[in-house]
Amino acid sequence: MRREEKTAIIESLSEKLREYTHFYLTDTADLNAADTSDLRRKCFENDIKLVVVKNTLLKRALEQSDIDFEELYPVLKGTTSIMFANTGNGPARLIKEFRGKHDKPVIKAAYVQESVYVGADLLETLVAIKTREELIGDIILMLQSPARNVISALQSGGNKLHGVLETLSQKE
Repeated sequence: MRREEKTAIIESLSEKLREYTHFYLTDTADLNAADTSDLRRKCFENDIKLVVVKNTLLKRALEQSDIDFEELYPVLKGTTSIMFANTGNGPARLIKEFRGKHDKPVIKAAYVQESVYVGADLLETLVAIKTREELIGDIILMLQSPARNVISALQSGGNKLHGVLETLSQKE
């Protein structure tokens, strides 16, 4: 591969690192053509960009980034595929679903919500991470709960007060 091609690939990876807020480094070696095609199709359906990269080129792209990715360098061995996503748990959910039928892909590391996760044993942790929309929904539910309690108390208090007044008016 010529120097110009390598530079173009590094620039493309650097651009994707800036564009996408989350990415997963995975090992997809030993998947046959049909399984790889199925994985790519599922990635496309879930708005995840899957790219097979050379470790040295990816390391150079990570070094060019404004973020310190030094924790990821030790996992850049063997075959590496990178999954770019705008949701933190999207690739983890896809990998968990895909691993129900296959042995791969295996998570080497992930960069999710400005945190680095290293190791395949963190798959369940990554699946459990909530998206921005899920967190906003949880906050709205928590804010609505006290308001509902106040409204309910006022409504039930009004019924009790009405009952007391009705009883008093009937005594006279």
